[in-house]
Amino acid sequence: MNRSHALPSRRTFMQVMAGTTALVAMPYGVARAGAPTAGMSHTPVFFDAAEWKFLNAACARLIPHDALGPDGVALGVPRFIDLQMDTPYGRGEMWYMHEPFVEGPANLGYQLPYPPREVYRRGIAGANAWCQHNDGADFAALSPERQDEVLAMMEKGEMMFPDLPAAQFFEQLLSNTMEGAFADPIHGGNVGLRSWTMIGFPGARADFMDWVDQYGVKYPLGTVSISGETA
Repeated sequence: MNRSHALPSRRTFMQVMAGTTALVAMPYGVARAGAPTAGMSHTPVFFDAAEWKFLNAACARLIPHDALGPDGVALGVPRFIDLQMDTPYGRGEMWYMHEPFVEGPANLGYQLPYPPREVYRRGIAGANAWCQHNDGADFAALSPERQDEVLAMMEKGEMMFPDLPAAQFFEQLLSNTMEGAFADPIHGGNVGLRSWTMIGFPGARADFMDWVDQYGVKYPLGTVSISGETA
């Protein structure tokens, strides 16, 4: 593939996904551990070692590195997801979680008995078991190309987990990955404001009214986070 033709597609994709993501507000819970810095390590508070390897590998494929920006790991997305699992959102305290749990049409939304943290626990176990059976190794040990194939199969529902639809797990993973990439850095992801900078989002500024009607004019102020961090 001609790389020069591939680059705009990444920016367009990220801009579209950013439009569906809550960029500034606290995503789901009070998981504030301070703004991360590029290259910092993180000891997971919820995921075990095998789960953490899967999460890092998957985030690196869902948002891969290229000339326009870093991958999901460098953006701190696994850290964001890990911190969210220890919030009311991660524990399912913000969801209606009462019976009956039945398989219904898509327009009824989520119908499973598992909160997000249990979706990850069961989904990662199911994905690694599938990879062990079919490839002889956990997901994180596969080649990037094979990881892409496995993720695509999950998305399409072409593999079966014992107690969780693979497509449901993929939807959870992709949604949280995009949220981690575009949320304010105070929540653990979007390290260095690099996602916002890439798409030209000005961040958590209080007032944009002077620029609402100035179509085609480049916004002159830089990106800023809730904490006051600037790119």
